Order: sequence, then C-alpha cells, then structure tokens
Amino acid sequence: MRTIAVKVLVAVLATIVSITSHAEGETGKVYRVGVLLYGGPYHEAIKGLRDGLRESGFEEGKHYVLDIHDGKGDPKGVEQAAKELVKEKVDLIYALAGSVAKIAKQATENTDIPVVFFAGSDPVSHLGLVQSFARPGGNLTGVHLMFTDLTPKRLEILRELLPKTRRVLTFYNSGNKGAVEAASLAREAAHQVGIQLIERHVASADELRRGLEALKPGEADAYFFTSDAMVGSQAYLIIDRARVLNLPTVFHDSGLVAYGALASYGGSFYDVGLLASKYVHRVLLGERPQDLPILRVRKLEAAVNLKTARELGISISKDFLSRADVVYR
Repeated sequence: MRTIAVKVLVAVLATIVSITSHAEGETGKVYRVGVLLYGGPYHEAIKGLRDGLRESGFEEGKHYVLDIHDGKGDPKGVEQAAKELVKEKVDLIYALAGSVAKIAKQATENTDIPVVFFAGSDPVSHLGLVQSFARPGGNLTGVHLMFTDLTPKRLEILRELLPKTRRVLTFYNSGNKGAVEAASLAREAAHQVGIQLIERHVASADELRRGLEALKPGEADAYFFTSDAMVGSQAYLIIDRARVLNLPTVFHDSGLVAYGALASYGGSFYDVGLLASKYVHRVLLGERPQDLPILRVRKLEAAVNLKTARELGISISKDFLSRADVVYR
C-alpha cells in the first residue's frame, strides 16, 4: 500500500510540475521575441504587449526577452531586420502594421517561425496575410483594428470640427495597398462634402520629411491621416510641423491627440498590444497560429485636445464634447 501511495504522490507532483512548467514556459527557457516596427507611436503597442504578458504571468528577462528593431520609417531597414531575426531563429516575430507583417510573412515563408501581427487594414482581402479571420492558416495570426475602414468617419469628424475647411492635406505611399484603399475612401468622402483632398505621395520617411519642410502656411486648411504605417511612424514630426504652420491635424490614435493633434477617431496602439499579448503568450507555449482566429479591437474612441484647439483658435461645440470619449484639456 505504501508503494502505491508513494507512486500516486509522485504522479501528482509530476502533474503539478508539468502544469507549472506549461504556465511559465519550458523549464529554463527564455523565449526570444523579435519585434518589427516603423517606430513612432507604434512603440505604445510594445508597452501594451509587455503589460499584457506580465498579466499572463510572463516576466520580461525571466520568461522572455524582446529584440526590438525600429526601422524609423524605412521599409528596407525593416526587411533587413526581418532577415536577421529569421537567421537568428527567434521564437516568434511580433510585427506592428500590415505592411510590416507582409515583410515578416515573406521573411518566414520557408521557416516554422510564428508571426503575431497588428494590421490596420483587412488582413485577408486587403493584405493577403491570412486565409480568413476564423482560420488564418500558415504561420501568422494577430490583431485587426479598422484604421482604414474608419477613414470616412474621421473625415466626418474633421468636417464637424472645422466646418469651413475646403482643402485637406494627406501623405501616403502609393505603393502601399492599404494606404491606397484608405486614400480612395477619403477621396470619395471628401468629394461628398465638398472638400478637396490634396494627396502627396511619399515612398520613405525622408521624402515625407522633405514634403513637410516644403509646406507653406495657407497651403491647406487641415492635415488628415491616411492609413499608412510608414507615415504614421512619423506622426510626432507631422504634429510638430503642423503646429508651426497653425494647421489642425486629425489622426487615428488617441495617444497622438495627447501629444498635440487636434482630434482622432479609432483605437489605441496600447490596446492593440494588450490584445496581441494573449496570442504571443499562447503561441510561445505551443499553440499554432493557424488555429487562432484573428482578434478584432472592439474599443473605438473619439478624442479631442482642447489646448490645441485654443492655440488654433478653434471652438469645439458642447455637443461634440458630450460625445467625445477622451478630452485632453
């Protein structure tokens, strides 16, 4: 009987060790997660990732390390970083933005390295990252936030806040399929309300900087963000330049309104990171990306910065303030 009892006790202890090991990762294993991004506000998604993993019981340095590659708006830099991460056989790649995820997909095509991504455009029909939302297939899964689909709504907000606006400036890369789709939506929405959309094509962060430097006061009535990860990575620069020109700006992320943009409608990069952490955690523990349906960010918010409005001499109606989800004063 004592022998049986000892065997039962050993089995129970082994089960506990197994469960604990599964919850915290392989014994002694420190997972290496490669992070690809263009920079700027996308770093907020990394903060969300860290906080989400900590909530899941994963401690940075103990259970995982992040190998962050900030391309600073340069697609070629991101491509090179993706190749390096594959060569070094990281355990997972976290790709921030649809265009970055496409680079990661191509780099991992002949490997078993999983990719968890964030995409602001439809990852199926627009980007071709996965086979479907329910069954991604392949080695990718991730989070979708409707930055592109919300383009008309953001323009509607711009028009409400700036009813006298006639010319709206936007920058985007014409080689980015998602950005072209967003520009098309913006163009159609602008036409319907009698606004001229001034479209400037830029293929790199350097071209964008030169375009911003060349802007003259009065050239446009407002700046409107068209979903483009490379351009979005330079959002702080755009806001700073717009401030010099007294140009109102409307973006897609409330964090940028906190920085100084006039308004935004969309989601939060931080929330994207929190949501993505669930899949990063599960994939590192052995689940397959192809079995994890694409997650959607459901929380959408309108934000406005009253300090910026005062500096620009813009009066925000009480009606809009009552409907805004976030108001910076």
